[in-house]
Amino acid sequence: MNVGMPKDVPWHGKTVYTGVYKQTVAGPRMVRRLNIDGDGQGDLGGHGGEQRAVLVYQLDSYRFWANELRRDDLTPGNFGENFTVEGLPDDEVCIGDRYRIGDALFEVTQPRVTCYRVGLRMGEPQMAALLVAHHRPGFYLRIVEEGEVEAGQEIVKVSTGPEAMTVEEIDRVLYLPGHTREQVERALRIPALSPGWQGSMRILLDQSDGARGGGSGSAGLNAAATAPPPAWPGFRPLTVTHIQPESRTVFSLHLAAMDGSALPRCRAVHHCQSPARGRRSTPDPQLFAVRRAGHRHVLNLPLDRGHRGYPLRRDAPRCR
Repeated sequence: MNVGMPKDVPWHGKTVYTGVYKQTVAGPRMVRRLNIDGDGQGDLGGHGGEQRAVLVYQLDSYRFWANELRRDDLTPGNFGENFTVEGLPDDEVCIGDRYRIGDALFEVTQPRVTCYRVGLRMGEPQMAALLVAHHRPGFYLRIVEEGEVEAGQEIVKVSTGPEAMTVEEIDRVLYLPGHTREQVERALRIPALSPGWQGSMRILLDQSDGARGGGSGSAGLNAAATAPPPAWPGFRPLTVTHIQPESRTVFSLHLAAMDGSALPRCRAVHHCQSPARGRRSTPDPQLFAVRRAGHRHVLNLPLDRGHRGYPLRRDAPRCR
């Protein structure tokens, strides 16, 4: 069990007020409607509240990231979670499932909504995008019955949520292309789904109706169907103006237009296609964080994907 109160943290020349820094605690803690005693959130618009009172992340995902990021320093609480658990994988836990731990009763309400703060905490700028790309978001719990909880207590499943929609599936529905209208309708039939996610699902459904006249299919639900047009057709050659280390495993490439003109404003995350690893003959799509800095774009990459001469293809950003 991990808790921590919000504090000011320096980040890219700014000060961020965040509660992502959690420390493991021993002994019982009272779990209340909005928080575990001793815990808090800095950005209450995106974290905390009744629907997001407790964040859960799995030891199996810790083992995955230790290997993926080549890290041997990951400890419980590093991902900002309150409960670090053995089991309860995102591809098995369903929205609406209920669990009893100690004296408290919990209900799964939504996946973690990733933001830059987890990257700040981890020292991995692209972490928020990686959690989505690798289908390992973790999930939030609502407190159905308050009570004391202590590390080491058994997690007992009490009931299964309707529609059997896993955390991993609904996360893909919202954030990645390829979902169907039927998946969105299933999600909206789950009473335990948090109001924020219900609103997002209704927007997807409205987009589907507007694009296809009420027909089904992932094309009508793809966010790109209603997104602004791309800033330029196809792919455009850019030049690398600066290489900046961000951590032990990630660096940033500063990209500028060949003619020196200002690049348009881009959204926070894009799909960038990079060559395959190993013997696979098909490209290996990855999610990389992209941001605009002045008239340039800044692209975060793992260390094994960005040496000089490494081929990158940049498609057009969707302009705001």
